[in-house]
Amino acid sequence: MTFAITQNCCTDAACVAVCPVNCIHPTPGERDFGTTETLYIDPGACIDCGACADACPVDAVHPVAELTPAQQPYAGINAAYFEGTGQPASEAEADHGPNFHAWGAPSFDRVLPADFAPLRVAIVGTGPAGMYAAEDLLLHTRSEVTLVDRLPAPGGLIRYGVAPDHPATKRIGETFARFHTHPRVRLHLGLDVGTHITADELAAHHDAVIYAVGAASDRRLGIPGEDLPGSIAATTFVAWYNAHPEVAPDAVDLSSDRVVVVGNGNVALDVARILVSDPDSLAGTTIAGHALEELRRSKVREVVLLGRRGPEHAACTGTELLALKNLPGVDLVVDDHDARIGTTIDAAGAAGAAHKAGLFRDVPREAVDWSAPPRAAGSRRRIVFRFHSEPLALHGDGHLRAVRVTSGAGDARGAGEAGEQEIPAGLALRAIGYRGVPQAGLPFDEESGTVPHEGGRVTGRPGTYVVGWIKRGPSGGIGTNRRCAAETVGTLLADAVAGRLPAPTGGARAFRRLARRRR
Repeated sequence: MTFAITQNCCTDAACVAVCPVNCIHPTPGERDFGTTETLYIDPGACIDCGACADACPVDAVHPVAELTPAQQPYAGINAAYFEGTGQPASEAEADHGPNFHAWGAPSFDRVLPADFAPLRVAIVGTGPAGMYAAEDLLLHTRSEVTLVDRLPAPGGLIRYGVAPDHPATKRIGETFARFHTHPRVRLHLGLDVGTHITADELAAHHDAVIYAVGAASDRRLGIPGEDLPGSIAATTFVAWYNAHPEVAPDAVDLSSDRVVVVGNGNVALDVARILVSDPDSLAGTTIAGHALEELRRSKVREVVLLGRRGPEHAACTGTELLALKNLPGVDLVVDDHDARIGTTIDAAGAAGAAHKAGLFRDVPREAVDWSAPPRAAGSRRRIVFRFHSEPLALHGDGHLRAVRVTSGAGDARGAGEAGEQEIPAGLALRAIGYRGVPQAGLPFDEESGTVPHEGGRVTGRPGTYVVGWIKRGPSGGIGTNRRCAAETVGTLLADAVAGRLPAPTGGARAFRRLARRRR
């Protein structure tokens, strides 16, 4: 009985480290690691030891024989990954047989804790990127770590960004939380760098500072009507249902029957899923009480997901799309307004390729009449994927009433000129990506929304480093931050050995007094 990796995979690679036969790929040393949507287990090499399942922090690994009907497709997805490569499960298997890892030449140039005195390192942000950096420092050096977060609870996007109906994904927060009480850690919550203390003051009390502040803002559409009431960022909606302290309980109004979501990435799918899910199914989750009550009153019957490109380029991961197809009481539809859509889906399904468009081959397609109202109360709700369509403007008199979009059909089905349609809606959510914001005292690249750096070392500011989305932009899943943190910590330790870290002028006790006084 082999194992398979399912929807919840966070690409943390903890499973890779414990696999005795190297059957999980891509590994951190392979080219696709960091960009892959999920990791995969080779059914031909798996020896059914279960080590990967025990190590997985998000409960994504299960025996194939025990997969639920909704999870069954993941067995094929795992197998298809290796069938498509035309290569053995690993280079180790090709050279040494399936029971041995490939060992490289020994190296003696590693930085060791004995090469420098214990460091005091401050980490700003307690999300995955910051905690992977903290883990690296605590487990491999004698460093003392000061964790700083402007919010009253730690966790970052694990707490405030993961959907409440994904409890297994949130579980990785427990892995990070064990470091909050580590004897060499001091945790300061509700302390904002740039408001309560300056970047210079933080640096003056530590040998080094690592900023792991993520991408706190959202990307704008840049179209007329974007600021109408009823038009909000999907990031605001996500923060609202996760009880983020900076988003008011009444920030979202679900009194309209149709919602348009601009984007079709994982955040867009999260938003759509929460909007059409049975509130009773969310009652036992971590969803905010005010959000649950609003969802119980909700009049939303239909959610439209706009995608600028075709189904083969859907921004969501295949695993999240597959899970959406099994949502109870909800129908999925593809708006067949453009001839390219059906052609692409049919070609992908006929070829049987590992093609994202192929996942839509069993989803009904119809030419949606947007002049007709959504389904009546009491009927099944639905999610409509509309590809090859982008928003042109948001219309309304004091409040959003419709979204004008491009239409590949070029016919007269709807308001507007040929090639355009209006989709009536009372709520529009833009889910086109996160964006970093400037950090007080640090340089900032407006174009990329990141802090300029070299290997994590902030340009022009010795002893200051970045990790995560503020370093590389909003890309990659939770596990991508492990390798990102390893690079930054490696740069920091190399600077420590070379004597390039500025000497702090204040001690740990002085910083704790300063933090208490300012906060």
